[in-house]
Amino acid sequence: MMLPTHALGGMALGLSVAFVMPEFAGVALVAGFLGGILPDLDMYIGHRKSLHYPVYYSGLALLTLTIAGLLPSVPTVFTAFFLVGAAVHSVTDILGSGLELRPWEATSDRAVYDHYRDRWIAPRRWIHYDGSPGDLLVSLTLAVPLLIALDGSVRQVVILTLAVAIVYAAVRRLLPTLAAVLVDDVLAPRLPDQLLTYIPARYRDVD
Repeated sequence: MMLPTHALGGMALGLSVAFVMPEFAGVALVAGFLGGILPDLDMYIGHRKSLHYPVYYSGLALLTLTIAGLLPSVPTVFTAFFLVGAAVHSVTDILGSGLELRPWEATSDRAVYDHYRDRWIAPRRWIHYDGSPGDLLVSLTLAVPLLIALDGSVRQVVILTLAVAIVYAAVRRLLPTLAAVLVDDVLAPRLPDQLLTYIPARYRDVD
């Protein structure tokens, strides 16, 4: 799934706090948003392995949610929903495609790395690929309750995130070609080999 979907998912989970502990709703929304983003910070360094922990995040999320329920405070609520956002991101990536540059071709059998079992989890492809119409529909669905319930600057964050999702979905199938041009024609002739090694191989493995 695309990053905006994960960010909105984290916020939607944080919204639940408004019904039980409204004084911590803002903290939970921000934490869920940031936690939903966190795993994809490994985009260019071991993507879906370096910061994706479907088992460990989930275990820690359950533990910290229990602590936050018993001892609610800004730190405990923030930690709990940050980890919830990261856990849901890591798990739901399994429902999408693999790591291939053109995921609609379904050539990769690697979705998310399971550090607990020391193996890759195969993609389920319930969401055809990140930025697919189905992925965008999930983003839109998650945004609806947030747009209804929120106002002010937090609502603006939802609108901006949704706008990014729409633009990304619109250009998603063009990105592999753009990546090839950028890496092979623009960066490769200008960057030293030491820096080129930091560019994931899949960005150069295009037709």
